[in-house]
Amino acid sequence: MKLFSIIAFVFLLSFQVTAQDKKTYTISRTDKAPKIDGILDDEVWKTAQIATDFIEFRPTVGKIMPENKRTEVKMTYDDSGIYISAYLYDNPEDMMKQFTQRDDFGQSDFFAAIFNPNNDAQNNSEFFVFSSGTQADATESPSNGEDFGWNAVWESATKTVEDGWIVEMKIPYRALRFTQQESPTWGIQFHRHYRDTREQVTWNAVDITSGAGIGYFNGELNGLKNLEPPTRLSFYPFASIVYDSDFKPNYNAGLDIKYGITENFTLDATLIPDFSQVGFDDVQLNLGPFEQQFSEQRQFFTEGTDLFTKGNLFYTRRIGSAPIGDPTLGTNEVIDGKFPRKTNLLNAVKVSGRTKNGLGIGFFNAITEETDVDILDTVTGDKRNETVEPITNYNILVVDQQFNKNSSVSLINTNVTRDGSGSRDANVTGLLFDLKNKNNTYGAIAEVKMSNLNLVEGTKTGISTSLGIGKNSGKYRWSAFHGLADKDYDINDMGILFRNNYNNFSVDGSYQIFEPTEKHNNFSLNFWANYNQLYEPNTYTGKNFGGRVFAVGKKSLMAYGGNFNVQPGKQYDYFGPRVDGRYFITEDWLNTSTFISTNYNKTFAIDVNVGYETLFEDSRSYESVFFEIEPRIKFNENFIVVYSFEWDQELRERGFIDFIGDDIIYGQRDQITIENSISTSYNFNAMNSLTLSFRNYWSAVQYENDIYALGDNGRLNRDDNYTKDDIDDPDVNFSTWNLNLTYSLQFAPGSFLTAQYRNRIFNYSNDGAQAFNDSLKDLFDQPNGNTFSLKMVYFIDYSNLKNVFKGKSKTI
Repeated sequence: MKLFSIIAFVFLLSFQVTAQDKKTYTISRTDKAPKIDGILDDEVWKTAQIATDFIEFRPTVGKIMPENKRTEVKMTYDDSGIYISAYLYDNPEDMMKQFTQRDDFGQSDFFAAIFNPNNDAQNNSEFFVFSSGTQADATESPSNGEDFGWNAVWESATKTVEDGWIVEMKIPYRALRFTQQESPTWGIQFHRHYRDTREQVTWNAVDITSGAGIGYFNGELNGLKNLEPPTRLSFYPFASIVYDSDFKPNYNAGLDIKYGITENFTLDATLIPDFSQVGFDDVQLNLGPFEQQFSEQRQFFTEGTDLFTKGNLFYTRRIGSAPIGDPTLGTNEVIDGKFPRKTNLLNAVKVSGRTKNGLGIGFFNAITEETDVDILDTVTGDKRNETVEPITNYNILVVDQQFNKNSSVSLINTNVTRDGSGSRDANVTGLLFDLKNKNNTYGAIAEVKMSNLNLVEGTKTGISTSLGIGKNSGKYRWSAFHGLADKDYDINDMGILFRNNYNNFSVDGSYQIFEPTEKHNNFSLNFWANYNQLYEPNTYTGKNFGGRVFAVGKKSLMAYGGNFNVQPGKQYDYFGPRVDGRYFITEDWLNTSTFISTNYNKTFAIDVNVGYETLFEDSRSYESVFFEIEPRIKFNENFIVVYSFEWDQELRERGFIDFIGDDIIYGQRDQITIENSISTSYNFNAMNSLTLSFRNYWSAVQYENDIYALGDNGRLNRDDNYTKDDIDDPDVNFSTWNLNLTYSLQFAPGSFLTAQYRNRIFNYSNDGAQAFNDSLKDLFDQPNGNTFSLKMVYFIDYSNLKNVFKGKSKTI
């Protein structure tokens, strides 16, 4: 294996660079800034160079758009920022415009300006303007893709005219990171999307067959002279009031700060954070051995985190999660009240940036406060409290060196330190490689990660490695991967790892088209195979193979496809039994699904997904069927409603229930799950919107009367005469109801006023036989969690504030 790795590595690096012609735009300075109003009557636009002759890259590579759909872009700059005008020729009847919230592309045409001040092909800043006037922005790199969690404050305006539409933009220098240079060359790209036909064009040609990131195909921006990076200091003071079900107001105020420590590095800090308007989690009934993973919805933890996601060692939901400790209860003692569901975040700071030479450095630190529970002696009435989570410090340090415009090597360390002797502390270090040859045709990834836990019983050290190589260009692509982790590898104090102790091998191959055919705009085939083992002992656990097909019709623009996955022979589950070394055997699994998704451009569109799963094992007749339908109606440019219905039924599934003495108890169960959700929005314009989201989730589980002990041979023992009565109510009826109604107004650049009503209901019982309608009635008998909140965030830029005191006019 080592010899193979060395040969592959040398082979990848042996390729030579292929020269690529780049377009060049020469920008000129202006003494009078254009007004950002979508009207191109400013003097500077009369003489500015025109960037045109855009080239299509999807669905047809290399196509030149006709004269009546051409694009003409002009640029200028001054001491405060860069200005862009774009005349986007089109037939107004072909243009699509849907009012959406920021970063939501919806069904709209868009124009994007992409900057790369380091001209390194790996670190783009993207600024999108939709035909509706809505903005979107993102950072982009080959290793992390597009990160729309990043939000800058900049200015734009649009105007529809008889032969198309116009965009004007101002990108202030504080939205970009660059060093002071006398005459720099920046990377620049312009990107346009015709939503009606799904055609996409760029100013500098993009070769999507190459496997390179989009930044590799940037053009060059010349003509900038003596730029001075501004003082990048912004304040986001906020205030909020929250009313809970008891109608008692809770007032909050705090401050977020962004400060450019140097020309390339930025500090972000949140002081007295307020997450009162964060959305609900999509909680599900979890019968498995692993925790449910939730998405991050707190803005501070979603914005500018690309460096910190290296190696998948940072799961942001760990910060502020439920306490990890359990109180020690004496005789007659109980917890007085509810066990805390979260710990309070006191503050958080992150510093990140990248030098001109491609060296990226990231530092993150957060502190959560001590969390106690009240304990009551039910006999004496005495009360005491006990700490279940001490003051905890979370820390990350990342160093990432990029090179060759497509490769990087990274070192990352995460650390969790809990106050007090005997507390659980954790440290994880990872060394990561992401390499591509000069032609971007082949690539390799390699990772070595080590975890250390300091526990009361001593130190536990674990290791994980991975190695992958592959061809990532052309119609035919392939990859091979090996991943390994020992039994002590544990990153779950700051990351998320569902299982360790594995030694897995996988291969996959794919075919895709890059030119439309007579019937398809897009078509791809994927195949994969996996062989899995335990690391210790080196024991086979299972294998699988499968395939997937995906296509988009040329005329209908309807997407459709399907997949299948087969697990032949015996599969050994070493984690379901919850006991080290024990396993449960199943045999010959098959699952398959198919879907269609009609054209979202239409007034009415629908998604349908159907799947089936079974196994071919003697004395077993398990089967699972799921069905999902999601119709959407776009009433007009402002108003859209999306409804989703999911139905999933599993019959005669076998799974872990509990322990009786030393016996591991399994049962055969039927489970039905129904989920209804509605998402609707009315956007009055690009600046204010009203949104409603609703979700009702219900799942019921009913076990057969006979339950079984798991034998040492991995089979269920039917001779112990256990029944369901020997277990404390194993049946489950679980339901939740979440509703969010939000009004948002952007009343100034970067400044928002948000009013929100939230309602949450939860119910859990052991009546697994209860029908959906009866369960819904019981759900509404539960206490309601009603919350109303009003929050205002105001953006203050230091440079503007300084100009105000100097008597200068305000610009963003």
